Amino acid sequence: MTPEVQAFASGFLITLVHAVVSLAILFAAVAIYAVLSPHKEVQQVRDGNGAASIALGGVILSLAAPLAVSLSASPSLMEIGLWGLATSAVQLLVFRIIDLLLKGLPERVDEGDLTAAGLLSAAKLASALVLAAAVAG
Repeated sequence: MTPEVQAFASGFLITLVHAVVSLAILFAAVAIYAVLSPHKEVQQVRDGNGAASIALGGVILSLAAPLAVSLSASPSLMEIGLWGLATSAVQLLVFRIIDLLLKGLPERVDEGDLTAAGLLSAAKLASALVLAAAVAG
């Protein structure tokens, strides 16, 4: 077996475990968001609200960005878990602050306003990118 194949064979399982842990944190954070959000985007998406779909997609991407950076910056499973949980908690708090600062936009998303959903998603994605950069150092 070549050294490259041996390196892949030994590293693949570790990579898979790191990805599974990060995805589990992502799914948990999205579930927590869905429970805590007064706007119930998941149900609105099921009901065909396109604006809610954009807003929820922005939330998912915004939770994933800091997780992705913490995954790439952390050498151990423990560190990935700690940074993942910390960034998810911070991002969920930031989402609430953004919803309060951009007063009226979440309600407009509830009504199907695509422009409000786009702006709200952009604000949440921007905060996620800043948090991700902070994690990267």
